[in-house]
Amino acid sequence: MTRLQQALPERYTKAAPDDLAMRIAQAKSALGKRLMVLGHHYQRDEVMRFADVRGDSLALSRAAAANTDADLLVFCGVHFMAEAADILTADHQLVLLPDLNAGCSMADMADIDSVEEAWEDIGRVVDIEQVVPITYINSSAALKAFVGRLGGSVCTSTNARAVLTWALDRGARGGQKVLFFPDQHLGRNTAYQLGYGEEHMRVFDPRPELGGLDEADLKEATIVLWKGHCSVHQRFAPAHVESFRKAHPGGQVVVHPECSHEVVELADAVGSTDFIIRAVRAAPPGSVIGVGTEIHLVKRLADENPDKQVLSLDPLVCPCSTMFRIDAPHLCWVLEGLVEGEVRNRITVDEETASWARVALERMLAIT
Repeated sequence: MTRLQQALPERYTKAAPDDLAMRIAQAKSALGKRLMVLGHHYQRDEVMRFADVRGDSLALSRAAAANTDADLLVFCGVHFMAEAADILTADHQLVLLPDLNAGCSMADMADIDSVEEAWEDIGRVVDIEQVVPITYINSSAALKAFVGRLGGSVCTSTNARAVLTWALDRGARGGQKVLFFPDQHLGRNTAYQLGYGEEHMRVFDPRPELGGLDEADLKEATIVLWKGHCSVHQRFAPAHVESFRKAHPGGQVVVHPECSHEVVELADAVGSTDFIIRAVRAAPPGSVIGVGTEIHLVKRLADENPDKQVLSLDPLVCPCSTMFRIDAPHLCWVLEGLVEGEVRNRITVDEETASWARVALERMLAIT
């Protein structure tokens, strides 16, 4: 998805790091309790040092909603996260994203037009009333609204198992089929946890006709997985795990469920970003831990746990390129704009979309 972020003036792009840090601190001080800076775990340190709260996307949105004193919410994350914050917060709270180009390649792999077209295609082959749509929280507000309208739910990497169980046990509509998007790997790994095998799943590619499947595939499948993935987590391969184990006998491997099933099968533990953080903290001193997730978080865990050796499984240490767009110059630009009375890069979701998206999010919370 293309977004238009204006070029920053040279007083931001050419400013020294110490100058930017001082100006950000001054702007935060001037705005006081009206401001809340939200920092996702994958943010670079030059941004995260100024976060008032850090966490994953849903936790940050809920924290913002709980802080009704703050009416200026600067979300250091990506576009879909800022949308979720706008959906869950009060009308008087404004959500800003420091760089509009901070999107999510996974979320962009499932746009509303493609999903609606796929839904129609699937409905021509099977009874669509027996299909429950589930969207990962890493998706646009439009897709959250889509599942809300059609009786589905949002899920996170933490509660995907509970939500998928609910979808497949939904009384008259349950026990039939699920369309899971946009991340095929989270859907597949969760399905395996529930005892389903590859024979129960099909991957729907939105580009070819009928997702590249035939009618028999759609009729036989219990779980239809959208062909989407996280560009960072898909990089991890079985060879990375094997190399780590060879170099560090007795070491632990902890990976995110957005990794491929082949990697997940080889790991000692699998879980969400918060799960990974807790696992590293709980490991005994002297532990060597190979982590399969975004490099900024891995390096931060290494810094915060000096009594352990925390390593990235991927020696090429690929960062999330879109999350990486949020930097000190953009944060400073947004904050100084607020001090000057100018709201820059506000993220808004129209009320109808927000209303149905809230239905999907509330359904998820009720399930879990």
